[in-house]
Amino acid sequence: MQPPKLGQKMKKLELINLIKHFGDTLVLDNLNLEIFEGELVAVLGSSGVGKSTLIRTLAGFESIDGGEIYLDGQLIASKDTEVPAEKRGITFVPQAASLFPHLTVSENIAFGIDKHDKDRVTELLRLTQLEAFADRMPENLSGGQQQRVSLARALAPKPKLILLDEPFSALDPELREQLRNDVRNVIKADGATALMVTHDQEEALSMADRVAVMRAGVIAQVGDPIEIYSAPADVGVATFLGDSVIVSGKVENGKIVTDLGKLNALNNVTEGSVGRVAIRPENFYLQPNPKAESFVVGRTFFGHDAVLEVQTPKLRIKARSNGPFAPEIGMPVTVWVRGSVNFYADGATVS
Repeated sequence: MQPPKLGQKMKKLELINLIKHFGDTLVLDNLNLEIFEGELVAVLGSSGVGKSTLIRTLAGFESIDGGEIYLDGQLIASKDTEVPAEKRGITFVPQAASLFPHLTVSENIAFGIDKHDKDRVTELLRLTQLEAFADRMPENLSGGQQQRVSLARALAPKPKLILLDEPFSALDPELREQLRNDVRNVIKADGATALMVTHDQEEALSMADRVAVMRAGVIAQVGDPIEIYSAPADVGVATFLGDSVIVSGKVENGKIVTDLGKLNALNNVTEGSVGRVAIRPENFYLQPNPKAESFVVGRTFFGHDAVLEVQTPKLRIKARSNGPFAPEIGMPVTVWVRGSVNFYADGATVS
């Protein structure tokens, strides 16, 4: 590996054309991904796309059938090379905390490091806000506290890479939201590099420095959370990452002609191209208008906002509006699209 140039991030993990089969089933299909020093990257995908297999190959629990895995520039896995899991410098935080029931919190954290390194244990107790629970047994901890102990134990040996496998899936929604911030803050404060796999879009977008959307054994798109959400690579990514209204259109005179009117393109378009646009519900603006030809036909109130179903002359859309001031069912409204939209020509991705 070449040393990084001034101001360039150090590449921590590099996955090149990973292939993995289970029998006749291709699970990883020439998958590529890079992670840089100090990053927290979330691999986001629905069940069955290969997330668990990916994280198991990185941990050394599964071999690969093709491709290469480099960690700190060193080859740790290929078809012919397999560095044992315990020698990779990678630690793992599973879905369930999996603590040793006969050890205290401090002893669980210290497991796997020099038992005399009390400073490291003290540091991690402080980072995870578990100082008052140092001598407690796991059975006397809440689910969130147990997961923080599991994280501290994984960080204790100062690994090259920490892997998190759906780390909040077993927790209640309220606790999950609180723990997301805690875990991200601890990982950042410790200077660790982490890869998390999850099916939870909110989790990935709120925690990660970059999100890698995984689909059918490949990475469909990688980018920071705002980029991934606002400029999906294709319609599939757009519909997976939150609600989207998909509308057919054609490029004429630089505009996208749709059943919602002429829209401005955010990306590069080719005159005469036929394709689709993906519009987020929050990008619709609804203006009450007694002469309008569109009507609110559904309204779901969430307090801070409301999701409205609106029947326009040619199609039905879903729009998000300020909750207390959202138009009522039956109200005629004029529908506007805020800003520009991404246009996906048939057979193409965003450019």
